[in-house]
Amino acid sequence: MTPFAPRPFTSGGHRQTLLGYWYRRHVQWPHASEDIVVPTDGDVRLLLRASYQPGPREAAPALVLIHGLGGWDAAKYGLATGALAWSRGWHVIRMNMRGAGDSMGLSPVLYNAGLDGDVVRVLARVAGITPRMAVVGFSLGANLALLAAGRSGDRLPPGLLGVVGVSPPLDLAACCERLDALTNAPYQRYFMGNLRRTYRDRQRARPDLYAAGREVGLRSVRAYDEAITAPYAGFRDAAEYYARSSAGPHLARIATPALILAAQDDPMIPIASLTHWPLPASGLVVREVTPTGGHVGFVAPSLAPGSFWAGERALDFLDPLR
Repeated sequence: MTPFAPRPFTSGGHRQTLLGYWYRRHVQWPHASEDIVVPTDGDVRLLLRASYQPGPREAAPALVLIHGLGGWDAAKYGLATGALAWSRGWHVIRMNMRGAGDSMGLSPVLYNAGLDGDVVRVLARVAGITPRMAVVGFSLGANLALLAAGRSGDRLPPGLLGVVGVSPPLDLAACCERLDALTNAPYQRYFMGNLRRTYRDRQRARPDLYAAGREVGLRSVRAYDEAITAPYAGFRDAAEYYARSSAGPHLARIATPALILAAQDDPMIPIASLTHWPLPASGLVVREVTPTGGHVGFVAPSLAPGSFWAGERALDFLDPLR
């Protein structure tokens, strides 16, 4: 395994987070992709983008990538991880959460952190392509992947090799509280710009489902979740949404090899919200916390494009399970 050794002057939570964007901004996906549409609840459909290794599809394992808040299948951290996985012989399947990216027309409803059933359906579809698969989720997608492994483990395909969560917000309430810190104002503005824009687009497309102007004046992710995410997802309020959608309380039930990868200096995730959850006695779940790395940053010399060391660490964990 390549050790995590950031270059001089690149350590620090904010620095690693921002350098992650900078170093990976030019990463592109060079391989042909096939769109797969997966039905879920009612008229909701999910969009997957699959790139296959040459030869019989059942001969290679598939790596399913799940993006974070505001992302989609073209998120650079996913492309960097997928590029390394492809070079090591994996099919690469990039999942879009409900309505993300090019899938807005496929889902009348918005995604949220607690839709582990969507992961179950995606993996069931992937199991029809190849009997072996693994999942890597990033940030919100990491919570979703770990939630599925813990809460819905008995519904997952038997060919699931392992799960990796990079910078997972395992306690959504604690992470939203940390995001409200003044030092995190740039991240808050970035997320809220994406969320307000997504809501406006969704409301224009489905005025029968979404009230106009509900996003106006919202300045924090917590306020957005209180006004939009919770009520439209069937939760009483943001507090109930966070409590029922956080993966932390379900980690002890995971019966599949899993890696939880996080950084001590993640500016958006309090370290206690990552480390205080009990892990299964089986030892199948490994929690690794690096001294630095920021939020989905992990910028250091790596075989993964964009110096994305976390992508390489994820593959080093999953490759021996094939």
